Amino acid sequence: MTNKRIVKLSKINWGLVILALPGMIFLIAFYYIPLFGIVIPFKQIDYSKGILGSDWVGLKNFKFFFGSQDAWRITRNTLGLNFIFITLTMILSVIMALLLFELGRSAVKIYQTALFVPYFISWVVASYILYAMISPEMGAVTNMMKSMGKIPENLYYKPEVWPVILTLAYLWKNVGYMTLLFYTALIGIDSSYFEAAAIDGAGKIQLMLKISIPYIKPVIIMMTLLQIGKIFYSDFGMFYFLTRNSGGLYATTDVIDTYVFRALRVTGDIGMSSAVGLFQSFVGLILVLTSNLIVKKSNPDHAIF
Repeated sequence: MTNKRIVKLSKINWGLVILALPGMIFLIAFYYIPLFGIVIPFKQIDYSKGILGSDWVGLKNFKFFFGSQDAWRITRNTLGLNFIFITLTMILSVIMALLLFELGRSAVKIYQTALFVPYFISWVVASYILYAMISPEMGAVTNMMKSMGKIPENLYYKPEVWPVILTLAYLWKNVGYMTLLFYTALIGIDSSYFEAAAIDGAGKIQLMLKISIPYIKPVIIMMTLLQIGKIFYSDFGMFYFLTRNSGGLYATTDVIDTYVFRALRVTGDIGMSSAVGLFQSFVGLILVLTSNLIVKKSNPDHAIF
């Protein structure tokens, strides 16, 4: 080993390398090695032949989804609901972060804990909480309506109300997490900016509009771009467990993920499921690249890359 190579190795911070090693192993094992399976959507998988030995079928697996009579319905539900989720989550999270920033540090600890707890509650548990509220037999809301002399309806057979229910459930679970991200960015602002603006006579609203929001604008754009990349994906647990997989709700709650799950459960065709997954990933990539290009042309400093 030459002296020059020894000097280069001695400059490496081996402590940081060891610290990053588990994360790198996880990244390679779960994100790079599985890329080998990208051939599955183009094959008719035969377990006796294996992945490489299975017959090529070209775009046949993709035709199952695009040729389905339900393709428009599930695509509309996926894009429409995710667009509503992303838009409302961003708006409410920024507002909540600004309100938290106005509170004292001791009060913030209480509120941030209350906001963050729902993020760790699984959709399975949330589905039972929702069922306890709107159950057609013993739900809290049902009993309340009965006590008021009204005839309760079984909401599990009323698809028109579920976009609202799902939106409220998504916001309940995710707004707290996003709020803390923006709040963390806000506490990094130099207090001298606020002091100088206050001396010049700026009010609370002006401080928010002229200092706080512009400061966290890059974070808002970055999180929005990342969310856009997942707009073709759905939170399977929410759509499957909250609706209790009720067939009467498919008109407004059936999305690509739940549709593929049911198809895979019935047919067992891994190639078809992988084809839809590849399609979702490809569209997400295009959306991120396009959105990032638009942001880059507007302000290069706010783009992700």
